[in-house]
Amino acid sequence: MTITAQMVKELRGKTGAGMMDCKKALIEVNGDMEAAIDFLREKGLSSAAKKADRIAAEGITSIHVDGNEAIILEVNAETDFVAKNEGFQTLVKELAEHLLATKPATVEEAVESKMSNGLSVADHISNAVAKIGEKLTLRRFEIRTKTANDAFGPYLHMGGRISVLAILEGSTDAEAAKDVAMHIAALNPKYVSRDQVSEEEVDRERKILTEQALNEGKPENIVAKMVEGRIGKYFEEICVLDQAFVKNSDQKVRDFVKSTGGTLTEFIRYSVGEGIEKREENFADEVMNQVKGN
Repeated sequence: MTITAQMVKELRGKTGAGMMDCKKALIEVNGDMEAAIDFLREKGLSSAAKKADRIAAEGITSIHVDGNEAIILEVNAETDFVAKNEGFQTLVKELAEHLLATKPATVEEAVESKMSNGLSVADHISNAVAKIGEKLTLRRFEIRTKTANDAFGPYLHMGGRISVLAILEGSTDAEAAKDVAMHIAALNPKYVSRDQVSEEEVDRERKILTEQALNEGKPENIVAKMVEGRIGKYFEEICVLDQAFVKNSDQKVRDFVKSTGGTLTEFIRYSVGEGIEKREENFADEVMNQVKGN
């Protein structure tokens, strides 16, 4: 089969490998484009193969809403610079649309699923790695469905450094739902309401607060009363409905939500890289490493 310049250019665009390497790969597999991509990856000539052991703890979170369905996801990269890369942002959008349409149950299932271009999600990401030059990973996602009588509240902070998807049931006030999501992005509560907090967690906090009060020298006969007051403050820290609303500090979130006629049933909050152990590197060394192509 004749290997044309257009074929070589297409393979280079998909893998980021050198022109001669692309031509050699196409000759090796008799012009089969997908087999040539695999060939380059196997030989470590595709950029993706060289990035596998790197730590990807930056990137962006994003939300895609389509009618009564929504997805929140996190896609990681090695540096925060890539979050502004148009190719990376396109990748995140493509993944969000594909995952919402196909609804895989897990990340493992997601990366094996086939996209409309015929590639698996894993290979589609690998091609983006070759073009962008950093390790990229689909870290996590969650899909939610609502009815026509409910509202999604999607909110992205700092271009996707933090994303929150809030769900109001019984209200179609999407703007109010977004305001609640913005509040959650700012204050980072753990729960919607007190009834979601386990007895074990409350007992542990009560014990800590009791010890604190006794160590402060408070009389034992008033410690119990003090602790209950402080438990109330604890709930205000971790339960969104108990918090003062960021847009009106004289109003609790509970009262704001009630004014919409709906109920806040759930929220999902993603912050880029949370829980990922990041390698500490000198910034100058990091820049030099990138210059050297490591």
